[in-house]
Amino acid sequence: MLTYWIPESPCTLPPNASHQVGIGAFVLNDKRQVLAVQEKNGPLRGSGIWKMPTGLINQGEDLCHGAVREVKEETGVETEFLQVVSFRHGHHVSFSKSDLYFTCALRPLSCEILLQDNEIEAAKWMPLDEFRNQSFFRKNSARRKMLELSIACFDGEYVGFKARKLLSSSLAQPTQYFFHE
Repeated sequence: MLTYWIPESPCTLPPNASHQVGIGAFVLNDKRQVLAVQEKNGPLRGSGIWKMPTGLINQGEDLCHGAVREVKEETGVETEFLQVVSFRHGHHVSFSKSDLYFTCALRPLSCEILLQDNEIEAAKWMPLDEFRNQSFFRKNSARRKMLELSIACFDGEYVGFKARKLLSSSLAQPTQYFFHE
């Protein structure tokens, strides 16, 4: 980004984009099967690990719509956004940027998987116990907690943040707000 600050005062433009926003979509069907994927090109490529669909939110895209879009792109499964289950704020992630990562609960509206073969090696509906018993979750307390909260959400034992479009006095268009109801 090339900038030139014209006023005779200190420049207040940010040096560049400082954050990226990512989602993990936990999709659980009525048979207690998790929609699971294996990466073709990401950091887990070739590891044998099954994970939830993940991705980055596009500029100008609402978090809810981005979560639904990522699941559809990677697996072809139609979903409905339910709630934000958890989030983390990490630093020095991709390109040394900070990262906001939201785990979202989504309800499947279809079940047929149509694999996106440029990013995803494999996708399937996986029994919940098999999914949660992978060392990927068992040996990492943050991933384990995120998964436990996601399951508790579907079991009615935990309520995350639900999205509502509201008008803000500082913004021209309604925007997504997330809160407990």
